[in-house]
Amino acid sequence: MAPPNQAKKPKTAIVPTRSEDYPQWYQEVIKAADLAETSPVRGCMVIKPWGYGLWENIQKNLDSRFKATGHKNAYFPLFIPLSFLQREADHVEGFAKECAVVTHHRLEPDADGQLQPAGELEEPLIVRPTSETIIGEMFSKWIESYRDLPLLINQWANVVRWEMRTRLFLRTAEFLWQEGHTAHSTK
Repeated sequence: MAPPNQAKKPKTAIVPTRSEDYPQWYQEVIKAADLAETSPVRGCMVIKPWGYGLWENIQKNLDSRFKATGHKNAYFPLFIPLSFLQREADHVEGFAKECAVVTHHRLEPDADGQLQPAGELEEPLIVRPTSETIIGEMFSKWIESYRDLPLLINQWANVVRWEMRTRLFLRTAEFLWQEGHTAHSTK
């Protein structure tokens, strides 16, 4: 029995409490709400139906707001040539160490039957950490004069960045992403 002067600590559904250990509390809330769980791939997550439903609601709301301003959805490749990122080295510097690089295009069994990378690519491909470089390349082909402007593009996609410390929904190696890109004839 607790001494009569000492107040009982209230029971909480999530332990630890938010005030005791916020990062751990956050992860426990996600687990208890059945929103997501870690995947077998380090730093990645599986978004479960309740969690994905939240994403769909956010996406639906934002998508209608973007379209109301004249934006159109497009999709750009997951793979970006290394040379595109090299042209934007200053822009990419902040997350260059987090990029995933593809160097081969197939797997073949070795003498022991173990699959090994084969078919080395002529140019390494970066798994999309962001799409500015590939979108810029495409805009340069689509825009021939001021008559093609404004160009208002939105993309719903995933990106990959090898995060050092991951947290479900906040920082994972692969995450869902929205990015808008526009080109205008005037400032």
